[in-house]
Amino acid sequence: MKTHTMMKKKISVAYFTTTTARAGAEEHILSLVQQLDRRYFDVYLACSPELASLLQPDLPNDVAVLKVYFERPTQLNAAFQLGRFLRRHHIDILHSHMFRASLVASPLAKLCGVPVTIETPHVREDWRRGWLKSRFFIDRLGGRSVDYYIAVSESNARYLMDPKGLPERKIRVIHNGIDLSQFDPRHVAPEGLRQSLGFGPDDPVMALFGRLEPQKGHGVLLEALYQVRKEFPGVHLICAGDGSLRAELERRADTLQIRDAVRFVGYQHNVADWLALADFSVLPSFYEGLPLVAIESLAAGRTMIATAVDGTPEVVVDGRTGLTVPAGDPDALAGAILRLLREPALRRRLAQAGRKWVLERFSLEKQIQNTQDLYFRAWEERVRLASQEIPQTFPERPGIGREVLAEDGITIAPKE
Repeated sequence: MKTHTMMKKKISVAYFTTTTARAGAEEHILSLVQQLDRRYFDVYLACSPELASLLQPDLPNDVAVLKVYFERPTQLNAAFQLGRFLRRHHIDILHSHMFRASLVASPLAKLCGVPVTIETPHVREDWRRGWLKSRFFIDRLGGRSVDYYIAVSESNARYLMDPKGLPERKIRVIHNGIDLSQFDPRHVAPEGLRQSLGFGPDDPVMALFGRLEPQKGHGVLLEALYQVRKEFPGVHLICAGDGSLRAELERRADTLQIRDAVRFVGYQHNVADWLALADFSVLPSFYEGLPLVAIESLAAGRTMIATAVDGTPEVVVDGRTGLTVPAGDPDALAGAILRLLREPALRRRLAQAGRKWVLERFSLEKQIQNTQDLYFRAWEERVRLASQEIPQTFPERPGIGREVLAEDGITIAPKE
């Protein structure tokens, strides 16, 4: 990164999301907020009050947070709040997460003079069905206000290009990553955790980490577990996560007469402890981006059975780092679970290969480095463009004087 060595000021980056729950995409945002190099960046966050509260214990002290509900362009008061926040802090880059957030925030950012707008969609939007929604007109229209899209997987990039029809020149693939130092196959679960759940010392345990929402396919896993219990009556399932389907899933487990085998433990921050308790993990999602939990599981030395959707097979490689099955197929899922339960040697081999795979490809350091490189390039491009236009297109920076940015020393005079 030659660009940042010549910088005379920091680049201000604001992250924006409309979500209210803390899950994979929100952990992705938190990692950026925590890890962005403060020598070159000032960091801001705009999100719902619920998410701000959930993230607060882990937010760095230097991050200014705007708590705002802004999901529709018609929410004029929310738009005013976000616009004032962007102008007050002279935001250089607005990085929105998820399509709906970008749809409202990216055009507003351009109106407020924010030079660079970036969107990370994270997932294939399975809800985009029907003639109108599946045509992606609004995506291409809103995309005129987006300078770059970050695809979290190769599959995600293909989705953005086709069927969405977004310009390939705007799309950059930056794989999700995690802090791999937090996961060690030798890690032991906290004393008493197994007993507190009512598990026997030799009972097989599998874990599913994910929101209790339709996307994650919990119901399919419960159907599969019903079949598995016929051969392995002592097997247990941990479901870690909160969501709207909890009561429904509990009733389904009761109907299948497997309620004694399932533990709904809510959202758990200490993922490594729960993975240490499991023999392997399961992710029966109907769609994904590039799931962090798959990387975490493999880094912890726990192989995974997952559905072969979107970017998941880029982490869980069938027969090499784990097993994959079609989405929505409880019979195939049950077969894969039975295979791992019957073949401990296979489970160990896949776990060893899986850990090696993610250590080589999915580190948080690599994700942060690649994201910062994109920020630098996007900002430099904007500076080059502005140097050929009217300097007043950039917001005033009191006290900065002449701003210097880019390796060849391009200068931009501040607005008079």
